[in-house]
Amino acid sequence: MLDIDLIRENPDFVKKEIDKKYFKEKRSPLVDKVLQLDKTKRKLLMAKEKLQAGVNKLSKTKPDKEIINQLKKKKERIKDLKKKLDKINKQLFEVISYLPNLPHPSVPVGKTEKDNKIEKIWGRKPKFNFKPKDHCELGELLDIIDIKRAAKMSGSRFGILKNEGALLEVALISWVTNLLNKKGFIPIIPPIMVEEKAMFGTGFFPTDENEYYKIEKDNLYLAGTAEVPLAAMHMDEVLEDLPKRYWGFSSCFRREAGSYGKDIRGIFRVHQFDKVEMFIYEKPDKSWSEFENLRKIMESIFQKLGLHYRVVNICTGELGDANAKKYDLEAWFPAQGRYRELTSCSHDTDFQARRLNIKYKTKEGRKGYVHTMNSTACAIGRTILAILEQNQQKDGSVKIPQVLQPYMNGIKLIKPKTIK
Repeated sequence: MLDIDLIRENPDFVKKEIDKKYFKEKRSPLVDKVLQLDKTKRKLLMAKEKLQAGVNKLSKTKPDKEIINQLKKKKERIKDLKKKLDKINKQLFEVISYLPNLPHPSVPVGKTEKDNKIEKIWGRKPKFNFKPKDHCELGELLDIIDIKRAAKMSGSRFGILKNEGALLEVALISWVTNLLNKKGFIPIIPPIMVEEKAMFGTGFFPTDENEYYKIEKDNLYLAGTAEVPLAAMHMDEVLEDLPKRYWGFSSCFRREAGSYGKDIRGIFRVHQFDKVEMFIYEKPDKSWSEFENLRKIMESIFQKLGLHYRVVNICTGELGDANAKKYDLEAWFPAQGRYRELTSCSHDTDFQARRLNIKYKTKEGRKGYVHTMNSTACAIGRTILAILEQNQQKDGSVKIPQVLQPYMNGIKLIKPKTIK
């Protein structure tokens, strides 16, 4: 949620920054609608306060028939103004909910992913003296991914991890969470079903509502990321001990509504996946340095896995509603001959905190809205695919990254099997 004072004081700046995010769908005109509703609201408030002052004054006088009549009229008018205020507040809330967070000055201005800025490249592209197989071919050859059987029971965009594939998921979860524990992150296993206020508070609603599954009977939503419960668990609280750093593990659910025809082959883009998420609450004056540190932690995970990747500063037109800035870590997929997103690291300033009413309190007693940031520590499925493709051998076998071997019962190599 944007600060209403910022909109009042500098509407032209807000419009300009919003237009950097939305080139096709213009949302900046909503700023004028917000100002109009806010002006009406303040007029109604002033009228209500004036009437209330009159009521208070009359209440202190000796009551007679005329004063009682005046009090009755003023109270009826106040009641009427309250109804109008409720209506205006609802309209104002609905309109301001469609205004996105403003991009940070360091974000490249652009419309599509072609305008993203490459900030860093780590490692070298693996070289092969054979034609590299994609994860579908490797998954079948190694008997660790079963898409056909998953489709029989669940339909498209699902997969089964089996044998060493399942062990690899457990190994990644164990290794990554142990690493984060040592860095002082508090472990959380959150609910994956949340109420609408949690989805709205984190900025996924109302604009992306069609992307998420709803359990109609219980009026609950399946979270698309642990970011949602990790943010919502402190709603309506005042935090004193900052920063607060959490990791959360959960299954995640997304419709992939806007990806028709994309990544149909394999399990790169699926409806259900598992993820370890990092989430941090921090004071505004320290949040940006904390954000860069969060990015370093994200990168260190994939450096230790030995995966070649690049970090991309996402342009304004590709940012989500809540994001002020976002880095994507993209791994190299040799069979596709291109980089694909594995994780993302986002700074949402006070946008989520305003929606969720999460504040901080200084030692002097001053209060303000916290800044929130999040990063995927490990998107398990996609990381497994990157390991398979980058570590494949000529015979189809795949080397297990050294850091994961202690979590794999000593397995160092996944060998091809006879498929049954």
